[in-house]
Amino acid sequence: MPYSRPLDRPVDLTQVRSFIAVAKHGHLTRAAETLHLSQPALSAQIKSLEEDLGVTLFQRSPSGMLLTTSGRALLERAEHVMGAVQEFRQAAEGLQGVVGGHVALGTVLDPGTLRIGELLNRAMDRYPHVEIDLHQVVSHEALAGIRSGSLDASFYFGAKPQDLHSVALREITYRVAMPICWVDELQRGSWRDLAARPWVVAPEPSSHRQLVLEAFKDRSALPEHTIEADNESVIVNLVESGVGASVVRDEIALASAAEGRIAIWRDVKVDTTLWMALDRSRIGDPPIAALIDLVRDVWARPLAEAA
Repeated sequence: MPYSRPLDRPVDLTQVRSFIAVAKHGHLTRAAETLHLSQPALSAQIKSLEEDLGVTLFQRSPSGMLLTTSGRALLERAEHVMGAVQEFRQAAEGLQGVVGGHVALGTVLDPGTLRIGELLNRAMDRYPHVEIDLHQVVSHEALAGIRSGSLDASFYFGAKPQDLHSVALREITYRVAMPICWVDELQRGSWRDLAARPWVVAPEPSSHRQLVLEAFKDRSALPEHTIEADNESVIVNLVESGVGASVVRDEIALASAAEGRIAIWRDVKVDTTLWMALDRSRIGDPPIAALIDLVRDVWARPLAEAA
């Protein structure tokens, strides 16, 4: 049932925040937990907002809360409003000499390789008002997330992304690894013999898949049968379990080979670069500038920085 439109009543930002949370979770209980509110209090806020706006935002059902056509139309605007409020707060903190804000940071490899612990520890000491949220993604999702705005920055390995600001952190070497049970047949085999066996690769268009193709470059053969896995530890486990061959990060491949879990095929190496990537237009944002400062510090001497 539509609501009658009130006269010149201001919108409560707390209610807008609640609207976004319910839309995101699709359920009052889960949204209330994230907002640290009781369910009745949250329900009252949504009802009050609907009355203030004069529209019905949600269709209520036993399974949850579904956005109405009006709700969907207003959600993006509500997110823009809260984003503007966050920018306003950050600007005020900047005037006070306090760097604050929120950074959604994508991660593509294990925390140790990315030095995540050191990064977060230094962030808490140096920029206690900057909140860094970690989001594990595969390489192509990292760049897509930066471009869409769902990520503020991300670690990334592969070719330098030309449209983003990028800091080169270190070189990474990958080796061709295969199940230990293939050694007798394939240790002296050809690339064509290896290509005929199953290969474990990350989904298209991931950097890992590109590294596999790079390993086969100019070899007159490509893997005939591939099995997709979007996580490095899963890829390594599948190789160790005898499922297929793959390219595996040098330090992991050498350690696994030393323990007799995989075999390294010949002395083939594929090199790539680990980057910190972000949108060029965000470089001046205080929390982003803080992240860049932390990355430079943690990595001491990054290989290079490209605008």
